[in-house]
Amino acid sequence: MQISGIILLAVGIWGKVGLEVYFSLLNEKATNVPYVLIGTGTVVILLGTFGCFATCRGSTWMLKLYAMFLSLIFLIVLVAAVVGFVFRHEIKDSFESNYSLALKNYNATMDLRSEAVDTIQRTLHCCGVQSYLNWVNTTYFAQNGIPHSCCKLQNCSDEDLKDLNKAKAEVFGNGCFSLVTTVMESKMSIVAGISFGIACFQLVGIFLACCLSRYITNNQYEMV
Repeated sequence: MQISGIILLAVGIWGKVGLEVYFSLLNEKATNVPYVLIGTGTVVILLGTFGCFATCRGSTWMLKLYAMFLSLIFLIVLVAAVVGFVFRHEIKDSFESNYSLALKNYNATMDLRSEAVDTIQRTLHCCGVQSYLNWVNTTYFAQNGIPHSCCKLQNCSDEDLKDLNKAKAEVFGNGCFSLVTTVMESKMSIVAGISFGIACFQLVGIFLACCLSRYITNNQYEMV
């Protein structure tokens, strides 16, 4: 059971590191997802240790308590995976609105959301929400033009970035929203798949704990 806990812990850390830039543009509930996985993984590791101790001691009440906690963890993981699948469209809408808001408030002073916009544009080779034209109605564009993070090459001139006709040839043509949602869906599918797998694995642990507890109880009655 420690193995499933380690996997959950690793997935949570991976989600925190690999998806942090995307989570920063979602609501606070979404940003807590990696922490939930990390916390659950830690608890499962501790429960696995407790289960080993209960087995070595041959304690029926410990095994029943272990099975009860595993059932609780199973429900938490299962509900989290189902909720994430059901509300994935709301996550998309939340990201689109927050990303648009981040563009409007973009100031290139390396605040969290502005830095996230730059990172996404550089990493995914995209610009704006649907296209680079989304920058036109922003305060930053009025003063500085399109951000340099949209440039295909590193030597974009400031004057070209203020001219939409010239900028069209120098910035990424794809908008970021479709690319981000594709990346998030692929990575979240991995997280959901692992969560479902671990939930099923925990069912096996619950079953074995209950069987062992019953076996020990029956042996005690026979000895008496």
